[in-house]
Amino acid sequence: MAQRIKVYSTPTCPFCIRLKQFLNEHSIIFENLDVSTNSQAAEEMVEKSGQMGVPVLDVDGQIIIGFDKEKITSALSL
Repeated sequence: MAQRIKVYSTPTCPFCIRLKQFLNEHSIIFENLDVSTNSQAAEEMVEKSGQMGVPVLDVDGQIIIGFDKEKITSALSL
């Protein structure tokens, strides 16, 4: 079964951009949630991560804060 992947990000965050590029490079399908315009997504992100900063990656409930390539690669079994 495919993993459910959500990226909580803003359009101007350089690490958010890099994270999305990384996922695209590996053909990973993800839902991008722009927390700068979507207050519901922002609340959801803070609830899940306890963080106000972006990016936050949710891989089937596993929360990864920031662009941590090692953790992301492990969570996605790349």
